[in-house]
Amino acid sequence: MKKIVLVEDQTLLRDALASLLSLHDDIDVVAQFANGKEALHWLAKEENRADIVVTDIEMPEVTGLELAEALHQQKLGCKTVILTTFARAGYLRRAMDAGVVGYLLKESPTEELAEALHRVAMGQKVIAPELMVNAWMEQDPLNDKERKALRLAHQGLTTEQIAEKLFLSAGTVRNYLSNAASKLNARNRIDAARIAHQNGWL
Repeated sequence: MKKIVLVEDQTLLRDALASLLSLHDDIDVVAQFANGKEALHWLAKEENRADIVVTDIEMPEVTGLELAEALHQQKLGCKTVILTTFARAGYLRRAMDAGVVGYLLKESPTEELAEALHRVAMGQKVIAPELMVNAWMEQDPLNDKERKALRLAHQGLTTEQIAEKLFLSAGTVRNYLSNAASKLNARNRIDAARIAHQNGWL
């Protein structure tokens, strides 16, 4: 029996997915969460165990990629599968770097997801074939600090607000945003955030 944790901020989709997966005799959905922060808090408790975490990417508080990175670093003993609408090479590259072993699109049939979970449990990696061709063509030019600053800029925060959230000086944040814009050949930080988001680098 494979113990599955679902992390998806859309309640209707999460509930539907849990119901469909539970129809399989070898799958047990043991917990569901609306974001990565809730899931990480639950998984960090010794009494809570899961074999596979199935997570969306873009969620409030902690994204699916940040969740995958945390699970990989903390060695909590569960494998991570991304289930998303975003067929972006940048996201896939970051997911693989974060130790993700499965990357599937939400448009995939439930039977395909169930089969993927079975293969992941057996130690295999499962990547949606339509993503493989472009996955390694585009290099992410941003470093982690630039990405965090640009992500907050994309959310509409001012330089001062970003500095406060990242515990940095406003001047340092301006440098990060300027460097990011330069790397992306963007006109300004708003344009840089747009380009980075389109490529899955945020």
